[in-house]
Amino acid sequence: MSVRSQPATERTVTLDVSLLGRDFKVACKESERAELADAVALLDRRMREIREGGKIAGAERIAVMAALNLAHDLLRERKQPRATAAPPPSTTGHGAVDEAALRRRIEAMHTALDAALAGQGA
Repeated sequence: MSVRSQPATERTVTLDVSLLGRDFKVACKESERAELADAVALLDRRMREIREGGKIAGAERIAVMAALNLAHDLLRERKQPRATAAPPPSTTGHGAVDEAALRRRIEAMHTALDAALAGQGA
């Protein structure tokens, strides 16, 4: 696993994101801006697929189902034998999983989901 050094006091930025047409403000480290944008796009796409399926109503329920689907996909990927699985997109130079990058992406998805669920109370 490689370790990247980051500034001790990395700047936090607030991004405007949209999930299922609802706008949210989400804070993240500046270096994680692109990863958060990718996570938001993935979550929004999954939420739209679920909504278009027509079996689940309500943005909160759709968000929870999308999160469960993404968690299931992640767990299924982890269980695949390394020899038959394609290398994951976030890898070190040796083909091993970059766990720090994976954790940042999961945290960004978690933040986006928290923001979506918090918007339900408004």
